[in-house]
Amino acid sequence: MNKQVDEVRGAGRPTMKDVASKAGVALKTVSRVVNGEPGVTEATASRVLGAIEDLGFRRNESARLLRTGQTATLGFIARDWTDPDHAAVYRGLEEVARGNGYLLYSGSTDRDPEREEQLAVAMFARRVDGLIVIPTAGSHDYLLPELEAGVAAVFVLRPPAWADGRGPSVDAVLPDERGGGRAGVAHLIGQGHRRIGFIGGGGVGGGVGGGGGVGGASVGGGGGSSSSSAGVGTLSHRSAELLAGYTEAMTAAGLSVDPAWTTLTIEQLPQASVTALLCADRAQTEAALRALANVSADGADGYGGDRGQRRTIVGFGDFALADLVSPPVSVLSYDCVLIGRTAGELLIRRLAGEQAPPRTVHVPVRLITR
Repeated sequence: MNKQVDEVRGAGRPTMKDVASKAGVALKTVSRVVNGEPGVTEATASRVLGAIEDLGFRRNESARLLRTGQTATLGFIARDWTDPDHAAVYRGLEEVARGNGYLLYSGSTDRDPEREEQLAVAMFARRVDGLIVIPTAGSHDYLLPELEAGVAAVFVLRPPAWADGRGPSVDAVLPDERGGGRAGVAHLIGQGHRRIGFIGGGGVGGGVGGGGGVGGASVGGGGGSSSSSAGVGTLSHRSAELLAGYTEAMTAAGLSVDPAWTTLTIEQLPQASVTALLCADRAQTEAALRALANVSADGADGYGGDRGQRRTIVGFGDFALADLVSPPVSVLSYDCVLIGRTAGELLIRRLAGEQAPPRTVHVPVRLITR
């Protein structure tokens, strides 16, 4: 390494002025090379790039902010990094961000609305160009000033909730949980079940099931997603959508529904009269399996179905050993990586100037029968 390089590195981070001095060119020439602008000969550009490599020069992104108003950064807020589906959403989003030259900041809320707001505010303070959020169940009114200022945001897995229920329309990428619920219950009906129960998650949003290699996403018509549509007691958004699909499938088959079937708790399950179940998330599916594990096969302990019949379960979200329990558990699943990729692509288009009305993109949910 030559003496000039040693002196520059010993003085701290190299600057564009250092590069210009080493390459023997004007400062503007270095700027043109760094920013990919025309007007520089191939030989001169090669000399500048060589000086950049020798000195270890890195462009100051603060200068980009002053010049363009953009930082080439995005923010991603997850609910729970221990949930593998959130990591899969991140993976899809990161693919898009990296492919478009964006750096991705990320954090998790542990399902705490206050923590979510703190993370979002911190990311806005760092001037992220856009935000992708897996929202908690709290109000998202804190985002209104940023949205009104033109910051692009996309919600994934569930829509935002507004204090007055009438917040702005925003972009969202959601699994088609209603369609999944409809398919799951139609499958149970096709197996001969008529008394089908539903066990939903609570108001915190339930678990997130996914990972099924499902391709394709459909764009919902209208003005995007404006608020969480739980609207069924304290059910989460997911549970409410699954229950809507359940009801549609039962109605289409001409079957009546006992309200007791759709308000089941895990504690009530062993004595319930249902012969099959739709469970709203992995946690509910696993809890149902545990609750039924000690019920005797001949129905003597209040099994509730026909004598000797085991309950059939369709759960939302695949899980390890689902195909090995007896009987095997069929599941509803979707492609979490596709959710992240779709959200990232939608956000990049917004940042590029797309002015179309906000939209909700539904990613298919498929039934895996076992």
